[in-house]
Amino acid sequence: MAALVTGLIPILRTAVDATTTYKCRSLWFGFLCVRLVILFLAELPFTKLDADFSCNSTKDICTRACFNRHFNKPVMVAWNFIYVLVVLSVLLMELFTSHLRSMAQKRKEAAGDVETEAQGKDPRGRTVLDLHRDRSSVSFYLLSIFLRILVETWFLFVLLCWNLPALRNDLYECSADICSGFHVCVVRAAPEKRMSIYALASISGMMVVVSVLFCLYSISHYLCRF
Repeated sequence: MAALVTGLIPILRTAVDATTTYKCRSLWFGFLCVRLVILFLAELPFTKLDADFSCNSTKDICTRACFNRHFNKPVMVAWNFIYVLVVLSVLLMELFTSHLRSMAQKRKEAAGDVETEAQGKDPRGRTVLDLHRDRSSVSFYLLSIFLRILVETWFLFVLLCWNLPALRNDLYECSADICSGFHVCVVRAAPEKRMSIYALASISGMMVVVSVLFCLYSISHYLCRF
């Protein structure tokens, strides 16, 4: 996780240093930062999940077999991978705006224009995409948001259908193939682990709602006015 945070610092810094901006750009980068902090805190109760799992068996191999049978879905690896996908959905729009700026700069040098038709300047001197005049920019923007909605919906499915059911009860009965009989197993600090899942699900659900509302706003505000 520390390596992930270190690798994302230059990416998040582009929200301040970039020379091209667009509608609600700082909002999406802000969500990335909040998601990163919550993801880091939510993973703390899961760092020693195998050590928190214990059974009434005297054989360690039986406890490990019960652990693999009960937690048969990925947890932290899936969370980190899905977060990277969210980052990629934001970077997709960043690459597109960078391409537009590069193309505009080439046209400016070729024709001697001060600004292109689909761009302007904000008070800080950064290029601002005018989504009212460029249908392709709006379509690509909506595509990046739609991908974000798909990734966040998948993340909610992983949290609520994979991870939460494995922690719903305090005691579990397990029968491993390599061990005879049934064993009673328990996961320590289960309420803290469930709270971590609820926290991640809350911020993910918030991102889905905001993204859907912004998609509807963009369609009505930009596409329906052409």
